Amino acid sequence: MASVDYTSLAPQILVKVGGEENIARMAHCATRLRLTLKDDTKADKAAVEKLPGVITVMPAGGQFQIVIGNNVPILYEELTRITKLGDAAGGSEDGPRGSLLNRFISLISSIFLPSLWPLAGAGLLKAFLSLFTNLGWLSAKGTTYTILSAAADAIFYFLPIFLAVNAAKRFKSNVFTSMAVAGGLVYPSIVALTSAEAPVDFLGIPVVAMNYTSSVIPIIIAVWLQSYLERFLNKLLPSWLRNFGTPLVVMLVMLPFVLLTIGPLTTYAARGISAGVNAVFGFAPWLGGAIMGGLWQVFVLFGLHWGFVPIMINDLSTQGYSLLSGPLMAAVLAQAAATLAVVLRSRSAKRREVAGPSAVSGFVAGVIEPAIYGVNLPLKVPFYSGIVGGALGGAIASAGGSAANGFVFPSLLAIPAYMTVGNFALQMIGATVAIVIGFVGTFLFAPREQPDAEEATDDAPAPAVATPATAGSTIALGAPVAGTIVPLTEVKDKVFASEKMGRGLAVMPSDGTIVSPVTGTVVVAMKSGHAYGLKTDDGVEVLVHVGLDTVALQGVGFTPKVAKGDRVTKGDVLCEADLAKILEAGYDPITILIVTNTGDFAAVSTPATGIVAAGADAATVTV
Repeated sequence: MASVDYTSLAPQILVKVGGEENIARMAHCATRLRLTLKDDTKADKAAVEKLPGVITVMPAGGQFQIVIGNNVPILYEELTRITKLGDAAGGSEDGPRGSLLNRFISLISSIFLPSLWPLAGAGLLKAFLSLFTNLGWLSAKGTTYTILSAAADAIFYFLPIFLAVNAAKRFKSNVFTSMAVAGGLVYPSIVALTSAEAPVDFLGIPVVAMNYTSSVIPIIIAVWLQSYLERFLNKLLPSWLRNFGTPLVVMLVMLPFVLLTIGPLTTYAARGISAGVNAVFGFAPWLGGAIMGGLWQVFVLFGLHWGFVPIMINDLSTQGYSLLSGPLMAAVLAQAAATLAVVLRSRSAKRREVAGPSAVSGFVAGVIEPAIYGVNLPLKVPFYSGIVGGALGGAIASAGGSAANGFVFPSLLAIPAYMTVGNFALQMIGATVAIVIGFVGTFLFAPREQPDAEEATDDAPAPAVATPATAGSTIALGAPVAGTIVPLTEVKDKVFASEKMGRGLAVMPSDGTIVSPVTGTVVVAMKSGHAYGLKTDDGVEVLVHVGLDTVALQGVGFTPKVAKGDRVTKGDVLCEADLAKILEAGYDPITILIVTNTGDFAAVSTPATGIVAAGADAATVTV
């Protein structure tokens, strides 16, 4: 069977459905590209059906559904690459949106993702500079150091501008306008206002100045709000005014708005938290250490850490040390250790490539941003393990009154700064405890990521190349669920019933336990839990689809038990489906089993009839 060029197919589909401007929303399920069109009359259904790689087209449920098969994610990815469609326009309908926390973490991670490699590279450069200066190979007062330090620090200092680009793409805002707003936040004159003696105001309204360099949340919120303002202005302003009028109004409004709202909110929150933590150190140093060690990275994430910096600097100038700095060693090293555990545990080469340098920069230079945003936060468990390790390690360090005698980035190279204040032995014990907990917690409890789709590793769960069985031999397929067998042609879905996607059968389920009909590898696992693609070592590709149009449930009623890349044996549970919820929502729970590459085999027969048990032989593939 000839391979499909999806880079060619994607633009052809766009043209024949009326162009990108005619698509209000784009998503995909297990086998179909689902387009919500603004004007259905502009779509040429017959022309789309003739395109290579398109099985059929089925307008249904207010959607223009283009049936592609198991490779629909490839087409979807190509369409998101060449258009502005995708997540903001609806995105993949392959799972529920999840909890508010998970959605927040996913948002932050996705915005950071394009900047990960530069962040990791800059972090390593900072680590090398710290090492070279500590070894005396490079003078921190020389111009060479100044130039190299600028190269390493720039992306962190101007981080809001970099994030503005990614956030603008995510929220569909004007990229350059977003960069202008971010540039205003880190403009030297604005940064200088944080140390201004005279009161700061805008049109007579008091402004609480805050340092936005290296900040994360303020610019993301700003660009998100900007996206709504731009859409409103683009509808309101006439075409002759819109091109320059919209950016003008956005820049006039957004920067003052952020300075007047986000600045005060984060600043007062930071001051309140820092004052509270500082007070805790007065009567229970170990508790203050636990708070600082455990939550420091959370403070950094929200920009609240700036509230602690003036206190630390004042303590250093008046008494030569700051107790607030004591637990920070544990906070940083715990996250670095968690990242190191990911390096050893993850089977994803892409993840390891980010995690390796990120762990080095965290341990050596205390630059932990690449590790947090590129590894630990997206995976969640490493981040949480780092918090626990930082809390316990910080409590131990602060119990001994440990503190740094200078303003340093907590790291292994900064250990000499902790030797003269407090109990140095407890500082080392606390750091060790933090490292152990961060590493062990991640290594034992973090999900072990599977190899990337394009990887071919020796320890992959399935052979990289299928090995077909001998010609004339047969391969038995099990029923995907217990129930009554229904001929595929009688299924109330035009695409399945036509057998254009492949031959197979359907089962009206008597219970909700969905099992694998074959022994092989999970190649597609919709997060919504309603559909799974599997491939045997003999090259048989099957689709198990639970219910009709159940993608619309967005995961409600489904509990997935496997993930993409998992190795399964015939009869293993793929998911648990709540039939009552599916029926209550008005959807047909009939479960489909299709051999999607039917054309590669001599025959696909379905001899079984009547009632069948889950996993019992129900179909046969003849090689």
